[in-house]
Amino acid sequence: MHPVLALIIANTIWGAASPIFKLALENIPPFTLAFIRFYFAALLFFPFIRFEPLRALSKKEWFLLFLGAFLTISLNIVFFFLGLQRTQSINAPIIASAAPLFLFLGSIFVLKEKPTFRVLVGMTISFLGVLIIIFIPYFLKEGTFQAKDELLGNMLFVGSVLANIAGTLVLKKVMDKVSPLVVTGSGFLFSAVTFAPFMIVEFQTWDISMLNGAGWLGIVFGVFFSSAAAYFLYYYGISKIKAQEVGVFSYLDPVVGVLLAALLLHEYPTLYFFIGSVFVFGGILIAQRRIPYHPFRRLKETVWPL
Repeated sequence: MHPVLALIIANTIWGAASPIFKLALENIPPFTLAFIRFYFAALLFFPFIRFEPLRALSKKEWFLLFLGAFLTISLNIVFFFLGLQRTQSINAPIIASAAPLFLFLGSIFVLKEKPTFRVLVGMTISFLGVLIIIFIPYFLKEGTFQAKDELLGNMLFVGSVLANIAGTLVLKKVMDKVSPLVVTGSGFLFSAVTFAPFMIVEFQTWDISMLNGAGWLGIVFGVFFSSAAAYFLYYYGISKIKAQEVGVFSYLDPVVGVLLAALLLHEYPTLYFFIGSVFVFGGILIAQRRIPYHPFRRLKETVWPL
């Protein structure tokens, strides 16, 4: 499969994840869902994994492999699930679409790079869009408990994006030595282990007999689609293309997320959501003159060149 197509499919699945998992979390606790999702997804992968390449890894590369899994799965999913319990699911994909903004800020404050004026203006506009989506609900509801909870949820989504960006950069350093299948399977198993202690705590007030249709939907979608299929396609994609091109595929997520959220949760975009979204994408467009390496443009150029 072409890596661009793999990333398109992965992000389409993840676009659907926000509303589906928010619905599931009304029935099943977050760490229990996370453990079941990644443990059983790992079992699906292990019969097909060749572990010989792992023997050639140095201690540093082993560390990077597990650090990448912790960031892209464990920390990412914890922030994501806890955020879903507190705010609208449609906020997650639009905040995730601001990944280029966070990479830009990191290049300035961490790498000390100097941006051009056009890029600075564009990213500033994008940043304002993110602030609108995160903070406007808080001010409109005058700091009520619900408003504070939604604000926390939006900030957790930001944390989820940052963890995923950091993990992607870490994993790029070992992807040339280990196949995407090995990275995916070992990452799932490692992450399941990190979720297990918290799941045990949740089982003090919840048990499997309490599962309903929403919970089962979250498990089936999580194991077979959002975990097994999407993560493998994602890792396969990032092993074949440049890291700077990976984040732009998240532009697909909001479209799928908004449509499904309306059907499943009756969540509908507010005016400030639309305004914030226009700022986010408009700023990126100004900064780079177009949506860089747009997924369908990339697929057309590399698979079906004119």
